[in-house]
Amino acid sequence: MMHQNGRKKLNRKPGHRKALLRNQVIHLITYGCLQTSKVRAKEVQRIAEKMVTIARDGYNFNTIRRLKSELPYSQIAITKLIKEIAPKYLTRPGGYTRIISLGNRMSDTAPVARLEWVL
Repeated sequence: MMHQNGRKKLNRKPGHRKALLRNQVIHLITYGCLQTSKVRAKEVQRIAEKMVTIARDGYNFNTIRRLKSELPYSQIAITKLIKEIAPKYLTRPGGYTRIISLGNRMSDTAPVARLEWVL
């Protein structure tokens, strides 16, 4: 039973799922928006908002260490998150991203959404 388990499996094994979500968070940080299926966007939103909450502490050793443990692939994304994105949300208590529904995909009719930063 999956009682009180809030994570979606996304039809992938744990290692692949973790890598997929990390890469999509890096894409969101780098480009400012992400267009994907609605379920994936919701999972990426959870991770991205936690990353911003960590990055709000500023550019210090522990912040970098915690972010590298979650996003080990891209040092550029970590620096951008700490220096450009997180300072915009210092006074905001949460809700750093928004999901905009874009309808259904033509090929498989999966609901598509756009994930972007709230400014």
